[in-house]
This record gives sequence, structure tokens and C-alpha cells, in this order.
Amino acid sequence: MMVKNCIVAATFLFLSYTIAAAENRVTESSVDDQESVEVTVYNSDLSLIKDMRHVTLPKEEGELRFMDVASHIMPETVHVKSLNYPEAFSVLEQNYEYDLMSADKLLDKYVGKKIKIVVWNKYQDRKEVVEASLLSNNNGQIFKINDEIFLGHPGIKILPEIPENLIAKPTLTWIYSNRGEKSHNLEVSYLTNNISWKADYVVVLNRNDSSADLSGWVTLHNESGATYTNATLKLIAGDVHRVKERFEERRGYMKAEMAMADAPQFKEKAFFEYHIYDLQRKTTIKDNQKKQIRLLVAVGATVKKEFLVNGNQGYFTRQYTGQNLKQSVNVYVEFKNSKDNSLGIPLPAGIMRLYKKDEEESLQFVGEDRIGHTPKDEEVKLKIGEAFDVVAERIQTDYVKRSTNLHESEWEVTVRNHKEEDITIGIIEPLFGNWEVISNSHPYKKVDAFSIRFDTDVPKDGEVKVKYRVKVGL
Repeated sequence: MMVKNCIVAATFLFLSYTIAAAENRVTESSVDDQESVEVTVYNSDLSLIKDMRHVTLPKEEGELRFMDVASHIMPETVHVKSLNYPEAFSVLEQNYEYDLMSADKLLDKYVGKKIKIVVWNKYQDRKEVVEASLLSNNNGQIFKINDEIFLGHPGIKILPEIPENLIAKPTLTWIYSNRGEKSHNLEVSYLTNNISWKADYVVVLNRNDSSADLSGWVTLHNESGATYTNATLKLIAGDVHRVKERFEERRGYMKAEMAMADAPQFKEKAFFEYHIYDLQRKTTIKDNQKKQIRLLVAVGATVKKEFLVNGNQGYFTRQYTGQNLKQSVNVYVEFKNSKDNSLGIPLPAGIMRLYKKDEEESLQFVGEDRIGHTPKDEEVKLKIGEAFDVVAERIQTDYVKRSTNLHESEWEVTVRNHKEEDITIGIIEPLFGNWEVISNSHPYKKVDAFSIRFDTDVPKDGEVKVKYRVKVGL
């Protein structure tokens, strides 16, 4: 038992000596020591920071205050190592200081102490200094001045010094052991929240909607509490899985006219199950800044515009009476993300906004849609809006309930084209159960197990009626 107590006492004395020695060997490192910084930003409001600094440390134990880090840092993710002398440097203890300085926090530290208050005497046109005891700084200040209690005071408060346990900016502090005599190139990496990026795309359609110029832009939003000067920037596109901690534990359109595509600013490559977009130059990412960087440019990509009328499964099991069912005619634009189509790079998820020139050559916004992460050689289909000059009506011309679970109905879908040119309209009917088309006026194709599609050509200022009879069994 005595041996055990001696060991505990010796350990305590050693730690006390180490901390005391460290307190006498305090080194501060600011962004001025920074040799390089790399910022990797994920889709999920998460970033990995790699900050490399040249730091000279006293030998033996000491304290290193690593300043100018993100205020939204996740301290448990910090990793520090010496790149040039890894065997000589080790961290014994780490603290994250985030009790940042403010007027209220400074006054909180002086509750029960004397401070000075400067008052301007406007009658004598001079300043007067009053000595006061700060009794409270909770929901207002209470002072004791000359044996009287003052609830607040209009004068300027003057403090003798800044308390040691308050800092002006977020700081990582380490108690370290340094067994070398030369300067270290320290690489400090950590994860931080409040840096995010998204992709936005501008698509400019040609006159007959058969091709388009496409530009992609990255919007980077930094609210992490730090500025990253002359940084290497990498973007990760993909859905990275993150563990959710339990509660108790813790613009607009850029430019319409595009010439031939320049060399891409981002170099794209596969990484694990994601994609990295590596900016091929340095950039400065300021705190509280939104930055836009061009991601890609494609000129003359082939696109196809499509008009679609979508039915509903609920049509086929009941009788409809009264007026015709008016239906929207949706407009889609689709293209293939392939090299042959001037594209062929993985497209990060984002919003695609479409524009087109009017008769006066003025560019107008025509619609937008969101895409998911899209690999190369996959189709992109955008819902742009609803057609103004194309009308669709549906009428049930017959309905028979053959049995409890067997329904038979006949339909007439009328489409009218008031445009200046001929168009093709697709009519998609979602069926269910055991279905059978008994008769049809126009040919159809089976899209999947429970959908059929009629494609019909409708001349300008013309009308087409598509009729069919279907049997549906539950």
C-alpha cells in the first residue's frame, strides 16, 4: 500500500512539474508562421483543414498555443505531427480554448473587484475618474461607489488588465515534449463545421431547344471563424456517412455568352466511393465569405425537349362524372452527360437553371430543377415547368365493375397544340395489379411492369384524341 501511495505521489509531482515547466515555456504560433494550408470541403457542411506551420520550440516540456484556428473546430478530431522530426515531438495534453473575450465576459471576471469609471463632466468640460466596486454583472451592472449602490453607470469602464483565462481568438493549446533542438514543420489537421459548398449550373438553350451551352459554378460558403489564405482547395462530392451524436453527449446567372471552353480550373478524379475536384491554383477563403469558382464549361451539348402528360393510378378503380379532367402538360429537357456530348465528367448535385434568348436577343429565365450526383455517361432529365400553349383533357367514356376486384374502364385523352410548330406529346399511364389493355386507338409501349406510354404527334393548332380501354384486377 505504501509503495502504491509513493507511485501516485511521484506521478502527481511529475505532472505538476511538467505543467509548471510548461507554464514557463509558452510559445505562441499564429497564422504568420503558416507555410501552407489545405482545405477539403465536403457536401455535408464539413471540412478537413491541414495547417502546416514552421515553429521553433524550447527543448524539454512546454506549452504551445496554436492560434487562428476555426471557431467551429471539432477538437476531438485534431491531429498534430512534426513532418521533419516526428520522433522528437509529442503532445502530452491538449486543450481547446474558446472562452473568447467580450465586454460582458471581461466584466464577469472583475465581479467583486475594483475598477475605474471615466465620466465626462459636461459642466466643467473635463473628465473625472471614479473608483467603483463591481458587485454584479448579471442582467445589468451593479456598482458600489462611495458607500452607495448604483444600478448601472453611464461612464466608460476601465479594467487594469486582461484576465489570463480569456483569449481574443479560438486557440488550441498543447503541453508538449520536445526532444530536439531544431525548428519543427508542424502539420495540424482537424475537422470543422460551417464550411460548405454547392454546385450551380447555368444552361442556355439555343433557338429551337436542340442544343445548349452549360457552365457549372461552385459556391463556397465559409462561416468557420477562420480565414484560409492562399489555400489549396479540394471539394468532395458524395454522401459521406457521419455518426450522429446523442443529444446528451454533445447568384444568380453569371454570364450568358460563352466562347470555347478554357482549360478546367478543377481537376476531377475518383476517390474511394466519391469524387474529388481539385482546384488547380491557390485561392484565399475569407471568413464570412461566399466565393464562386467556375467548375466546368460545355458548348453545344445536344439536348431534347419533351412534353409529358402523367396519369394517376386512382383513375382506374372508380367512376368519374361531371366535367373533363384538366391535366398539366409538363415540359422536360434532357441530355446525356457524355464526352461525345461535350460533357462526360461526374456532375455534383446541384440546381440547374435554364435560360433562353427571346426575339430581342435578351436572355430570359425559363425554369430550374435539382439534379443528384450524376456519373459520366448517365442521362440528366430536368423538369422545367408546364406548357402554356399545350392543353390536355381526360374523360372517362365507360366504366364497368366486373367484380369486387376487377375494374374495366375506357378513356379518351385529348391533347391540343396551340403552338407555332408541330410537337410530340407523351402520355404516361400508371397502372397496377393485373392489367390488360383491351383496345387502343394509338400504339403504346410498355415502360415498366406498371406503366404504358403513348407518343403522339400533334400538328400546330391541331388536336389529337387518344382512346383506350383497360382492365385492372386487384
